[in-house]
Amino acid sequence: MLSQLYQCILGVCMLLCLGSCCELSESICGAHGPGDILIGVLNSCHSKVENLHKRMEQEDFNCTHFNLQSFVQTLAVIHTIDMINNSSLLPGVRLGYIICDTCSHATKAIQITEHLLSINSTLPFQCNFTDQMPVKAIIGARYSEVSITMAWLLGLYMVPQISTTSSAEILSDKIRFPSFLRTIPSDVHQTRALARLMSHFGWDWIGVVSGDDDYGKAALQSFLREADEAQVCVAFQEVLPHYLDHVDIGHRIQEVAQQIGSSKARVVLLILKGELVEQLFEEMISTNISRTWIASDAWSMSRSVASMEGINRVGDIFGLSFITGQNPGFEQYLRNLEHGPGTMNRFIEEYKELRFKCTPEVLQHRACVAEYGQHLCPLPETLLLKSPLACSLPEPQKANDDFLVQSVDLTLTYNQRVATWSIAHALRALLKCNETFCSGENFPPWKLLQELKKINFTLDHRHFHFDESGNFVNGYDLINWVKVGNKRHFKVVGEYNLIKGDILVNKDGIIWGNPNNTVTESKCSPSCAPGSVKKVSNISCCYNCTQCDEGTYSDVQNLETCQKCPNGTWSNRGWTKCMPREESFVMWDEPYAMALLTATGLGVLLLLAVLIVFLVERKSPAVKVAGGWFCYVMIAGMAVSFGSVVLFVGKPDDYICRARQTMYGLGFTLCLSCILVKSFRTFLAFLFDLNRQHKLRKLYKPTVIIILSTTVQGFICVFWLIFDSPSVEITVQGMTILLQCKEGSQKGFSVMLCYIALLAFICFVLALKGRKVPQRFNETGYIIFSMLIYLFVWVCFIPIYITKIKQRSVVQASAILVSNYGIIFCHFMPKCYMVICKTKVENSLEAYRHRVRIFSITSIRWSSQDSGVDSVDSEPNLSPEDSETCSDLEAKAPVRKVNNSSSHLRQRLRRCSV
Repeated sequence: MLSQLYQCILGVCMLLCLGSCCELSESICGAHGPGDILIGVLNSCHSKVENLHKRMEQEDFNCTHFNLQSFVQTLAVIHTIDMINNSSLLPGVRLGYIICDTCSHATKAIQITEHLLSINSTLPFQCNFTDQMPVKAIIGARYSEVSITMAWLLGLYMVPQISTTSSAEILSDKIRFPSFLRTIPSDVHQTRALARLMSHFGWDWIGVVSGDDDYGKAALQSFLREADEAQVCVAFQEVLPHYLDHVDIGHRIQEVAQQIGSSKARVVLLILKGELVEQLFEEMISTNISRTWIASDAWSMSRSVASMEGINRVGDIFGLSFITGQNPGFEQYLRNLEHGPGTMNRFIEEYKELRFKCTPEVLQHRACVAEYGQHLCPLPETLLLKSPLACSLPEPQKANDDFLVQSVDLTLTYNQRVATWSIAHALRALLKCNETFCSGENFPPWKLLQELKKINFTLDHRHFHFDESGNFVNGYDLINWVKVGNKRHFKVVGEYNLIKGDILVNKDGIIWGNPNNTVTESKCSPSCAPGSVKKVSNISCCYNCTQCDEGTYSDVQNLETCQKCPNGTWSNRGWTKCMPREESFVMWDEPYAMALLTATGLGVLLLLAVLIVFLVERKSPAVKVAGGWFCYVMIAGMAVSFGSVVLFVGKPDDYICRARQTMYGLGFTLCLSCILVKSFRTFLAFLFDLNRQHKLRKLYKPTVIIILSTTVQGFICVFWLIFDSPSVEITVQGMTILLQCKEGSQKGFSVMLCYIALLAFICFVLALKGRKVPQRFNETGYIIFSMLIYLFVWVCFIPIYITKIKQRSVVQASAILVSNYGIIFCHFMPKCYMVICKTKVENSLEAYRHRVRIFSITSIRWSSQDSGVDSVDSEPNLSPEDSETCSDLEAKAPVRKVNNSSSHLRQRLRRCSV
């Protein structure tokens, strides 16, 4: 009980000391405006804490490097509070503010937060007086690392904290940071948008430079995850100290610049605050290194970076910026800048001193310029904000100009405006305000936090509310830094939609820095053209390009696997699409097919011409010597053989395959059967061994020989067709479906050809035996030559037929044509020549008899010398009935025994004169 009483007394004492605490706030914080409800504002109006790395004992923080962007953002909160107070949103309730400077450092932020909490009396006493404390919410801080530090402490007491720029993903964790809210999306969306942007432009080999603070580390890890999903590879990762006065900052920037210059990556992502980017760009400009830079939200709209000297030499710059808007009346407020009655604002006083106060350094610089010129007297950093009117104004604190309007992008203050209006709408709901009255009820900060999470209001025709993670669900604008003179101008060229997860880019609105105005390439390996795919090495973005195999294709760049051809289509190696296969066979309009058909037609015409000649001159000795009626059978067989050639052209089917081989086999066999009869006849007629002749004459049955020879071939074809007949064979070869006849059983096809070859060989042997017959009616030479042609052609045909699979039909058709023409020109053309070109005297029966007599005398002398028989001195005359041909005499002669005497031989020769 005593301890509880002691704590309550201590709490009362704190309440009594509230006035003194407010005075303390004026010494620690830089601005204060009275009100019924106070809003704390924590921002980094200064960028550095002096000599922080040398700090050895507890001492005050000396903040340096006045930051115009943060200063203007704090002014936007003041201006918005004034706008709310002048409206009827909170009737009877006036908002006030306390603005404190974190100096961009987390330790300083903790000191200020503790100070605000002590004013708010939210220390853990059993006797709680928080309902009477004025500070109910805090807006800030600028950087995520500072916001995280503040959120740990504010979350303990559930004091609502609204940041307008801190985007670290960790701050969405409502278990660790239950009172943190923000008017921007989480970095998880920004890093996803960055990865989508790089993938959109095909940049898959990039470098990353980040800060070593919590924001930089978290954003880097988030980006690496998103980049991996978007197939964007990181060539290098470099880290810079977040603290600007770090003892090693200069050396590290030089090392990072060397890494950027030596890398193949042409695109570099900078997750840094603007001050570090300026230092890095200064090194890039001095080393003349140009790249395409991607800005995080921390510096994507930095006017100071965009206006630095030599900025146009660093290369193209893109960035993602939070959606911004206008702040009505704020521009006029900045032109007439002054703190209102009853308020205190040391930041405005410091700015006006930096801008308008006359200092010895200003006088010294102006004297230098007057004596040596501007080029020899560079402007010191401390005088960058100095107005040309300095040293000529009697009261600097009352002076104003449009410097802030020209130096800072005022649209970046839009989120400060939205955050302030969010608090006002939550207060209206909490205080149950109507058009004329608010309840005036005092409340603890956690009640305001509950209402903040439920707000849903409209501002400038936009709807705003916090999601479950305490973030606003709005997107990003894609900013292109366009060259305008010696500076850069911000141009919106696209946007990222959080809900859809898509980035939309207006490519026509982008002005690239290269002469061709084309997209910069940043790849580890060149793009794989359609028709090839990536063969990835150890890193997914580094690969070799290999052509797609047959049956697969790729129709876009940089595919990892080839796609299979669908629906029976096919592709050759390296194709970009699949196409239906083409059927391949001997087409009618092909040159070789036309040559075959032309040769076939000429052959048929020759046969027709021979037939006409033979019919007209059927009684001439030349036609009778050619074979008489055998010639017409031969012509019929040749016609069938020529007809088979036509079936080798065109699209084959099973019936055509069977018909063409059967036609050739039977037709050519019929022709050879007639030639066999002629060879046998000549062989018998001039066989001088009469005993052997008598024996062999029993076998000479022309009609039987022709029918029997052809019938045997017929049986071979029938058995072949029955047991394994020819059929169409479909062979798929790449893009071609080869349609050709498969001869079924190769045995059947071989037996058919071998049987024809056997007949040809027998004809050849018989003709060779009777080669000394009188020349005028000697056909043995023609038979020998035609059979040699046939045998030679088909011996050559066999290996070609076996090896040339695609040309089988053409090869066999050519072989048939050559064989046919060999018979035409060896058997028919000489006789036609004799009939047409020779005179009747030379082609008469007496001329043939004279040749026989000469041959008889020669042969008998040769025979008598061998046998001892005397030669014949005179040649008997032939009777008219002896004018019959040898074949007629052989058919009619009776079978009898004859002596092998010279008289009988002479008589036989005379009888066979024709």
